[in-house]
Amino acid sequence: MNFVWLGPGSMNKHKPWIETSYHGVITENMDIVQLDPPLVALDKDAPVPYAGEICAFKIQGLEAPFEAVVLNGTSGEGQLRARGLVDCELQKEYTFIIQAHDCGAGPGGTGGKKSHKAVVHIQVNDVNEFSPVFREAQYHVAVTEGKIYDNILQVEATDQDCSPQYSQICNYQITTSNTPFAIDRNGNIRNTEKLSFDKQQQYAVLVTAFDCGQKRSTESVAVHIYVKPVCKPGWQGWDKRVDYEPGTGSKQLFPKMNLETCGGLLSSVRTTVELQTSHIGKGCDRETYSEKSLQKLCGASSGSTDLLPAPSASTNWTASLVTDSERDSDLIFRFDGRQAARIPDQVVPQNLTDQFTVATWMKHGPNPGLRAEKETLLCNSDKTEMNRHHYSLYVHNCRLVFLLRRDFIQVDTFRPAEFHWKLDQICDKEWHYYVINVEFPVVTLYVDGVTYDPYLVTDDWPIHPSQIDVQLTVGACWQGGEVTKPRFTQCFRGSLSGLTIRPGKIESQKVISCLQACKEGLDINSLESLGKGIKFHFNPAQSILVMEGEDLENMNAALRKVSYINSRQFPTPGIRRLHISTSVQCFGEDTCISIPDIDAVVMVLQPSEPRITIAGVDRLTRPAADLRGPAGLTLFQDLHIITSWRAVSPPGTDTAPPTTIRPGVQEEIIHNLDYCDILVLGEELRPEQESLQLQRRMCPPSLSGVDSMSNYEQVIRQVHYHNWHPAQNPDRKFRLTCSELNGRYTSNEFTLEISVLHKSEAGEHVNHMVAPSQYMQVVPHLAMVHSLYPTHVPSAATVVIVICIATLVVVVVLGIYRIHLTHQQEGRSSDTTKERELDWDDSALNITVNPMEVRGRGGLKTKPWGMNKGRKVSVVRTRCWNSLKCSQDQGQNTVQFINSDRGFQVNDKIL
Repeated sequence: MNFVWLGPGSMNKHKPWIETSYHGVITENMDIVQLDPPLVALDKDAPVPYAGEICAFKIQGLEAPFEAVVLNGTSGEGQLRARGLVDCELQKEYTFIIQAHDCGAGPGGTGGKKSHKAVVHIQVNDVNEFSPVFREAQYHVAVTEGKIYDNILQVEATDQDCSPQYSQICNYQITTSNTPFAIDRNGNIRNTEKLSFDKQQQYAVLVTAFDCGQKRSTESVAVHIYVKPVCKPGWQGWDKRVDYEPGTGSKQLFPKMNLETCGGLLSSVRTTVELQTSHIGKGCDRETYSEKSLQKLCGASSGSTDLLPAPSASTNWTASLVTDSERDSDLIFRFDGRQAARIPDQVVPQNLTDQFTVATWMKHGPNPGLRAEKETLLCNSDKTEMNRHHYSLYVHNCRLVFLLRRDFIQVDTFRPAEFHWKLDQICDKEWHYYVINVEFPVVTLYVDGVTYDPYLVTDDWPIHPSQIDVQLTVGACWQGGEVTKPRFTQCFRGSLSGLTIRPGKIESQKVISCLQACKEGLDINSLESLGKGIKFHFNPAQSILVMEGEDLENMNAALRKVSYINSRQFPTPGIRRLHISTSVQCFGEDTCISIPDIDAVVMVLQPSEPRITIAGVDRLTRPAADLRGPAGLTLFQDLHIITSWRAVSPPGTDTAPPTTIRPGVQEEIIHNLDYCDILVLGEELRPEQESLQLQRRMCPPSLSGVDSMSNYEQVIRQVHYHNWHPAQNPDRKFRLTCSELNGRYTSNEFTLEISVLHKSEAGEHVNHMVAPSQYMQVVPHLAMVHSLYPTHVPSAATVVIVICIATLVVVVVLGIYRIHLTHQQEGRSSDTTKERELDWDDSALNITVNPMEVRGRGGLKTKPWGMNKGRKVSVVRTRCWNSLKCSQDQGQNTVQFINSDRGFQVNDKIL
C-alpha cells in the first residue's frame, strides 16, 4: 500500500475534548485525587497516530500543589496527583484550570492542539490528627457550703482540626474518682451533693475532653473548687451614724470599714457611695444669701432684677405667694397652679436687646392628666385688648420652651422665636439651676452648669406695632384681652427660687457654676496614698463617688479614706443620708456573691451661732440748732459692732444654755452682713421738714448686699438726721437691725432716741458740761464692756459697778474721758459744747446680730453714696452693696439710688 504525505496540517484536524468541570477529593497526607468525572481526554483524530493520541494534561496556576499525568495516551486516561503533602488545616479547598494536549502530527509533537479550559475543584478531607486543648491552664471557683448548684463552673476546650467532625468537642469527663461533682457535654460542672466546709474546704478535680472523632485531650485540666462557710458577705466595721461638727473640714466616714467575702477570691470590686441631700435646701447645702448677694460673691455682672425677692413693703408682689418655710433660709416659692405674681411696671427689666440672661432655680415633676397644658414660669404679655406673648419661659410635656418674639422695630423678617429643650432634669422632681443666655439669634441653656443647645427652633414674624402696655408675670401668664374677665392662665406647678433677668449682658459659665455650686459633698483624704489599681470617679456635684479595684485590701483602704466635707461655716443642721452599693466579680464569673447595700446618715450638728453685739449711744439730747445745721445730727457716730460666739441648745431642749464667751475669739471671727435696716419709729418722717442723709445726700432706705461688718459700720456712721422745724416734732426714735444669710440670723433691735433742747434747756445743758460728771466719763467704756460681755444687769446696779470701777482706776477713766471728748468733737459743724450732752441707757446698748460665714479681713471697700439732697424719706430701710445700689420702699416717699459708672443716679436722673 502506498501512503501519500499530505503535510502536518492536514493530519491533526481536531482538538482534544475534556469535561468542562471536575470535582475532586483528596485526603490530607495522601497524593491521589479522586476526580468526578474521571480525567479522560478524547480526540476525533483517532486512530490517526500522534494526532489522535493524548500526550499531556497541563495545569494553569503554579500555586496549586497538584500535577496531572497521562496514564494511557491512546485512550486519553489521566490522573491528578499532589506534588507534596496537603494540609487541611492550612487550606481546605483548591480551584484551578486544566487542559489536555494531543501529540500533534508527528513524533516530534509539532502541530499539537490543546483542548478547552476546564475548571477543577478539589476538597481536602480532614484527618483527626489534633487532640483537644483546654483554654485555661487551670480553673478556680468558690462555692458556699450547703447548696446544690446547677452550674458551678464551665470549662472549655478547643481542637485545631479543620473539619466539624474532628474540631468540635463532643464530650467532657471528670477523671478524678470519688468526687461529688459531675460534668455535662458542654463542660458545665455541678455538685451532686451538698458540700461541707468542715468536711473539706477545697477540691482539685481533673477534667478531660473528647472531640467528635473520640480523640482525647493529651492533658487534663485541674479545676480548683473552694468551699466557703455559710456567712453573710458584706461591709463590716461601719457606723450607722456619723456626727459632723461644722468648721472641722473633712471627716472620714468609714475609718474601720472592710469587706467580708467569706473567703471567696474576687477578681474585682466596684463600690458606689451616694450622698443624698435632696431634702436640704435646693438639692444640697448651698449658700443662702439673697440672689443679689450671691451674684456679688460670684463676680456676676451688675444690673440684674430679682423677680422673686423676699416679701416686703417695697416687694409686695411676692407676699401672696406660698413660701417653703421648712428650708433653712432658702427663699423658695411653691406654685400649685392657682397663684401667680404680677411684677410692678417700675420693676420690669427694660431694653431686653439681643443680649440678656434669664436664670432660676426650678423643681418640677410630671403632672398626671395635665401633660397637654403649658406651665409658665415667666411671661411678658399684653396687659389689655390683645393676648400676645412677647417673651416667656414655660414647661410643656416635660420640655422647656423659651419664647422670644421680636418687636416690630426690628427687621421685618421671619426670625427664630421658640427654643425647645428636652431634658430628663425638667421632670425629675429635683432642684436644678437653669440659666438661659440670649445672644440673638443664638440661645444657650445651662442646667447645673452644663451647656445644652435647643433640639428644636421655630421661627415667627415680629410682633406688629401697637400702643398696648405689657404685663410681666411669674408663675402664670396674664391674659388681659380677648376674654370677658382678665385672668391668669397656663399656671405653673412646682417650686421656683432666685428668678432673675439681667438685660444687656450674658453670664459666664464660671459665674453660673459658682451660683449653683454645692458647699457639701464627698471627698477623699490623701489622694496620693490611693493604690495604683484603684479607679475612682466623682459626679460634678461630688455627691456620688464610684471606686473600682482588683485588690480587696486596696479597696478596703480606699473606702476608709472617703470623707464628708461641708465648707459652710454655718451649715444647715440635720441628717444627710448615705447609700453604698457594691458589686463584685469572681474568677470566671460575672457575679459570685451579693453584697448588701448600706444605709447610713451623716448628722450635721447645730453650728455655734455667732453673736454680734451692736454697741453705741442709745440716747442723744441736742439743741435744735444742731438738727437744722448743714451737717445735721450724726445718729450712729459711736456705733461699734463686735462679734462673739453664742452657744445653742442641743436638739430637743427648749431652754438655751447660758451665753458662752470665749476670750480672744472676737479678734478671730470676721463675719459678713447682707443687710441692715434703719426704721423710724412712731410718726413717719415729714418730707417737707425732715430727712435722713449720708454726708449731705439723701440716705437710702437700707444697706444690703454681702459685705464686711466694718464696711457696714462705716456706712451706718455716716447717717445724718435733719429737721428744719424741730419744734413741731421734738423727739424721734430710730431702730437699727441687721441680718445675715438672707434672714437666717436676724439681730435684735438697737433703738436710738433723739431729744431736742430748746433755748432755755440749752443753757442748763452747757452748765452741766462745765463740770462733767463721772457718769459721762465712764458710760462709753461701760458700753464696750457690755458689748463684749453681754449681761442683763439692772441700770442701778450698773451705776454702782461704774462708780467702783471709776474709783479703782481713776487714771484710766480720765484717759477714756479725754478720748471720748476728742471723739465727740469730730464731724461736728455746730456748737461742740451742746453736742456733748449725752444721755446713756446701758440696757439698750447690746444688740445681737446673727451673721453668716467668716470672711477675710478688709472686706469690700465702701464707695461714696449719693442721693438727691431735696428728697426726703419717712420709714427707712437701707440696703447697700459694693456697687452701692440702694432702694426705698415704694409708697413711702420712695427713691432708688445707684452709684453707677455714669455717676450718682437717682431713679432715672444723673446727679
